[in-house]
Amino acid sequence: MSTVFDIRDLNVRFSTPDGEVAAVSEVSLALKPGECLGLVGESGSGKSQTFMAAMGLLARNGTASGAVHYGGTNLLTANETDLNKIRGDRVAMIFQDPMTSLTPHMKVGKQLGEVLIHHRKMSAREARAAALDMLKRVHVPEAERRLDMYPHELSGGLRQRVMIAMALLCGPEVLIADEPTTALDVTVQAQILDLLREVRVQHGTAIVLITHDLGVIAGLADRVAVMYAGRIVEVGDVRQIFRSPRHPYTAGLLSCTPSLENRVTATALTTIPGQPPNLQRLPAGCAFHPRCVKVDDRCRAERPALVGDTACFKAEAA
Repeated sequence: MSTVFDIRDLNVRFSTPDGEVAAVSEVSLALKPGECLGLVGESGSGKSQTFMAAMGLLARNGTASGAVHYGGTNLLTANETDLNKIRGDRVAMIFQDPMTSLTPHMKVGKQLGEVLIHHRKMSAREARAAALDMLKRVHVPEAERRLDMYPHELSGGLRQRVMIAMALLCGPEVLIADEPTTALDVTVQAQILDLLREVRVQHGTAIVLITHDLGVIAGLADRVAVMYAGRIVEVGDVRQIFRSPRHPYTAGLLSCTPSLENRVTATALTTIPGQPPNLQRLPAGCAFHPRCVKVDDRCRAERPALVGDTACFKAEAA
């Protein structure tokens, strides 16, 4: 099957007073039409920066190299005009914190309407009607009243629904959801995940789900890519990853995750020892080796490449 969004050999670097930070290194990911790809890893592993770079949204001190292809366009080399034709229209992004992503002094209806006025050249009246319809489709209660409210007047769950509505207004082919359930209670989390699943089924939208929560990944994703210290260390089918992880880091993440199976068998939760590395001073060899229970001299001296689906000299047979 062809790919709808293709990242090849992406590198992201940030210049700081203390030196260069290698936030993302040699990342390649391909997203198929209608697929949900989960991107998981600890905070600071490079998950969000991968797609901020792909969308041309890096901070001023950031640079990106490699290629990000959508519809025949390399987004990394596209000019601002071409990027703006794609962003928010064909490729949309739900940001981690809707309170800081929504404009605080603009009413919800105006913010939603501006997307359609810009991308679909609708009149203000047409845009308001379409925005109202979308709020209803994402199950916002009293949708008409919400159009005339400011973001701070909405709950966290409603703000997240507004962000999803905004992302879906133009019927995007690709939806990038960056930690869409962060800071929401478990009931609202489930509602948001159900909404994303509904969007995918009804509209055939391909979804990238960026999260540190493996439970979220298990409930929605088809494939999983695991990131550590700016690199992909394992990628595969969600069932294969959860049943028989090959990389020690993936196995460590899963062992940290509570599950019904752990409760039934009284299996104790474990932790991954140590801390993620400083991206300005990565250790020689495998970046995970200071925390790995299977480390040997080769791991300390040589960085493993992503061969097949795993970047590890000690990868267990699937």
